[in-house]
Amino acid sequence: MHDIMGHTDSPPLIPLALAAARVDLDTRADGRMILRSPLPLGAHARCVGELLRRWAEREPERLFLTERTAAGGRRELRYGQALATVRSLGQALLDRGLDGEHPLMLLSGNSIDSALLTLAAMDVGVPAAPISPAYSLMSQDHAKLRYIFELLTPGLVYASDGAAFAPALTALAHSARDAKQAPTPVLVSARPVGDASELAALARAVPGEAHERAHAAVSADTVAKILFTSGSTGVPKGVINTQRMLCSNQQAIAQLWPFLAQRPPVTVDWLPWSHTFGGNHNFNMMLWHGGTLHIDSGKPRPGLFDASLANLRQISPTLYFNVPAGFAMLLPHLEADDDLCARFFAQLDVIFYAGAALPAHLWERLEALSIKTRGARVRMLSAWGSTETAPMATSVHFAIERAGVIGLPAPGTEVALVPVAAAGDRYELRVRGPSVTPGYWRRADLTAQAFDDDGFFCMGDAGKLADPDDPARGIVFDGRTAESFKLTSGTWVHVSELRLAVLAASGDVIQDLVVTGHDRDQVGLLLFPNLSACQRLVRDADADADADSDNDSAFAVADLVAHEAVHNALRAALGAYNSNNAGSSRRVTRALIMTEPPSIDANEITDKGYINQRAVLTRRADLVERLYDAGGPDVVIL
Repeated sequence: MHDIMGHTDSPPLIPLALAAARVDLDTRADGRMILRSPLPLGAHARCVGELLRRWAEREPERLFLTERTAAGGRRELRYGQALATVRSLGQALLDRGLDGEHPLMLLSGNSIDSALLTLAAMDVGVPAAPISPAYSLMSQDHAKLRYIFELLTPGLVYASDGAAFAPALTALAHSARDAKQAPTPVLVSARPVGDASELAALARAVPGEAHERAHAAVSADTVAKILFTSGSTGVPKGVINTQRMLCSNQQAIAQLWPFLAQRPPVTVDWLPWSHTFGGNHNFNMMLWHGGTLHIDSGKPRPGLFDASLANLRQISPTLYFNVPAGFAMLLPHLEADDDLCARFFAQLDVIFYAGAALPAHLWERLEALSIKTRGARVRMLSAWGSTETAPMATSVHFAIERAGVIGLPAPGTEVALVPVAAAGDRYELRVRGPSVTPGYWRRADLTAQAFDDDGFFCMGDAGKLADPDDPARGIVFDGRTAESFKLTSGTWVHVSELRLAVLAASGDVIQDLVVTGHDRDQVGLLLFPNLSACQRLVRDADADADADSDNDSAFAVADLVAHEAVHNALRAALGAYNSNNAGSSRRVTRALIMTEPPSIDANEITDKGYINQRAVLTRRADLVERLYDAGGPDVVIL
């Protein structure tokens, strides 16, 4: 067994109760390494419904969920209220014929009503299937939404606002008609359309014996949720999430993060419940520990982020979860507003990032603010997993000094590092344990392909030990195994590693990027610019620019990316990066600045802001050709 003690000359960390960093390592003759936590997984709840009952009985008046109302106030839901409504809604779902084969399909985003319906369905053995709202509200053809609907065969479709979701609901009605099926009933919270029922009516149902029987029948193997992948490599896949997966995952978190039991956690969170990060990791963490989740209707996008700032000006979280794009938008406001900064850090135990490694410049700025405000560093923690692992497979529960470390295996979970000779001396990460999915909803073919002969789920991610001589220092994420490629020289380009290094060197002028160079002799980049940073550069350089312009239209973007100030900033940043990366597999020779943001319909990005390298390169193949032809005002040559 290996363990570590953290040693650093950095400013002190705010004290926090965390499990010791320890790991058992088994190295096989074929080169694979199996890592396990020496902590056995403790006993856990049978189902999520037991968690709600626990807190409704112990602390019925404690705040569970809040959300901002249209009038500017906050709607509040307490644990006792939540259980009473969940029982009524569970009875109503049973009365309408929903069961394990006819799930509840939820089209809308995070809300108290959505939470109550999801909990009610799971409470009586009905799978809840929250769908990314982008498939309804941003998609032009609703193709993904219709595919999901036909795969699910739901017994009820919920939308918060009937009028807003009317085009999507019409598309689903057409799908049912094309399949010569009866229309699926629709439920809304407001502005009903057609024959839609209203949620308030269902909440008046009186729970009876049928409800109690259904709840008692829920087992660890009962399907709790069906969460859909982004469909980045095909159509979305419905990942089965059992009650065991959800509950064992939270038990493991509780063992690794004992500080959560010391005071009820509080978070302000926008991360979508249609994804495992927000819907399983964060939501269930609050429910497991009797915490309070303040639902944030904002998002880290221009025009939507003001709502997040308004929430953070009122509420001091103990935990703050986000993706790197969210921290990039938040930091300038924290740095410019002392009151906001003081409130944000006042009670903060942990800053948690996931989905992608936090660029170094964001990490350093967050640490500087926490030292300024609290006199010590707030913990920066992370984890790694997927929709198929509900989601945590590894957790950071020890001090780390940089992003990229994804932690150590959770109690009860085994992580295999399997050599992948075809990917340039790398290791593929595979996972086995109680939080791993049994498979994909009604896709036995995909299920069979997903597991190796030893029952490990093949994640498609690459990883390596942070310190081969000391495995307890954790695993480092090393990108997707399918992303790396060879130059014509035969040299491997490790995309994830290069991407993070360039982002770290670029400051804030680049929002994200895609690496090019497959079967070419030089590495290039497709850059998605940070428009606000580009506008600042142009305003500073051009006295005639409109200092108050916030126009992010395609025309404004085209002007920005052709401006000399932006090109100069990129050349300086990429030149600084190249000065430390002279090898052909690391040196960047050219970059093309995108004028069109990544498309969700084309699978280029998820609604959390994660870039799909393969989809971008496929859809923008003509731009890759132009990049290497070095033509156009939006090309930067180094």
